[in-house]
Amino acid sequence: MGSRSIKNIVTESFWMAIDAIRKNKLRSSLTLLGISIGVFSVIGVMTAIRTLESSVASGLNVFATNTFVIQKYPEISFGDNRKYRKRKNIDFSQYQKLKARSTLPILVSVLEGKSVRNVKYKDKVVKNYVSLIGGDDGTIRFYNTYLSDGRNFIDDDIHFGRNVCILGMDVVDRLFPFEDPISKKIKIEGLDYFVVGVTERQGEAFGESKDNFIAIPISTFLKRFSDRWTTLSIHVESSSESTFEKTKDEAIGLMRSIRKVNPEEENDFEVVTNTEMIEQFSGFTSGIKLFALCVSVIALVVAGIGIMNIMLVSVTERIKEIGIRKAIGATKKDILTQFLMEAIFLSEFGGVVGIVLGIAGGNIVSIIFNIPAVIPIDWTIIGLIVCSVIGIGFGIYPAWRAAQLDPIESLRFE
Repeated sequence: MGSRSIKNIVTESFWMAIDAIRKNKLRSSLTLLGISIGVFSVIGVMTAIRTLESSVASGLNVFATNTFVIQKYPEISFGDNRKYRKRKNIDFSQYQKLKARSTLPILVSVLEGKSVRNVKYKDKVVKNYVSLIGGDDGTIRFYNTYLSDGRNFIDDDIHFGRNVCILGMDVVDRLFPFEDPISKKIKIEGLDYFVVGVTERQGEAFGESKDNFIAIPISTFLKRFSDRWTTLSIHVESSSESTFEKTKDEAIGLMRSIRKVNPEEENDFEVVTNTEMIEQFSGFTSGIKLFALCVSVIALVVAGIGIMNIMLVSVTERIKEIGIRKAIGATKKDILTQFLMEAIFLSEFGGVVGIVLGIAGGNIVSIIFNIPAVIPIDWTIIGLIVCSVIGIGFGIYPAWRAAQLDPIESLRFE
């Protein structure tokens, strides 16, 4: 019986709260707007970041397993880059020395690239920019792809600087839509290159195609396309996860020796791994999350104060109604529940609107970058809990004040 009476009190209070909100549409709408904006800001930002993070593992996971890269610049950098620009470039002789002296890696490869336009085959032209990659027989492996047709580079291609190339599928689609590209001759910046291989289709990452490239031997690249800013990336693969750190330590020691770095000085090159890139990105997004959270907390507190203010005004306006309810038997609990229910309903409804808009707004990122949409269930639950806390926290005083009103004085109130 007791539980039923509580249920009745809550049900009755709920419909009275709805009725009170309906009678004060403008005031209630402004309160809802405040809550919705606060929740929208935090859910929107968290959804956008979660959407990006969900694709980071695959998007930044660009290298093969148990692989690291030695290069002049960091892969992800925020701030001043003058420190890195002062470093010596990594040249082909350093790569050769590292490859000759290394004992632990199962593969040491090299890569450098630039963008080119107007790649031609007969009357067909790729007018957009294409990534031109200088590499060797290990370059394709490091980018987690394989040859679908033809052959890889061989030692003679590198040694003699031959005019041969391997094509990504975007270039194949544009230049060879109806014929086999192997052994055909394409033109890059006026020079002919024979197609010896084609890679498997990889798809997109962060809204950009991973198949829009042409690979040529590194020696050919350096002879034709290098300048004073050209610096190579050296890719190193360990035999297993257990030997990864040892292989990395050996490579760092050898590169310091080859580049004549003094023992007391820090490395004048970067060692990049998939894990480090993902951690750097996560560190960056953590700062954004914290900032968004602080702004949202302020917005939600302001919205909560708005709820308290509106509830206090509502209590003042309805003193006579409260007096009548008490005169016909309503208890303090009934009055408290009625006004508390009104505050919670305003908070929850505003929160739901904010969550829906936040998820929709945050997932605009997925449309822009063509990555899977995400619904952050944890932040949705947190948003609803926060709205409940705001409703109860900022509604409890006006509800308590209404419950304490004297019925006789309330009936006399004009």
